[in-house]
Amino acid sequence: MVRRTTVGAHYGFRDWLAQRVTAIVMALYTVLLAICLICLPDYSLDSWRALFSGGLMKFVTFLFFLALFYHAWVGIRDIWMDYVKPTSIRLALHCVTIFVLLGYAGWAAQILWRL
Repeated sequence: MVRRTTVGAHYGFRDWLAQRVTAIVMALYTVLLAICLICLPDYSLDSWRALFSGGLMKFVTFLFFLALFYHAWVGIRDIWMDYVKPTSIRLALHCVTIFVLLGYAGWAAQILWRL
């Protein structure tokens, strides 16, 4: 009987699906933003403020950022898991990555709702 060695945390399909879903969300937002930018009368600060003044655009933009940060988390976490072998260093890098991405999410929210 052949005994298979299992390694890792078995995130496989869930992470693969998360990467695809977040990539689709980011692609759809990019298309939406491109259409909105094409429809702007001019590219002044007032036009930009008007574009992002609606609650829907702020929400969709924040959703984009959350998808971006989760997409980045899955990718960076996999890099740390694959290439950093000492557990303590890997755990520290995971924590730093989480704190940085959460900080970016808070910063994005602050910027969006400050307009």
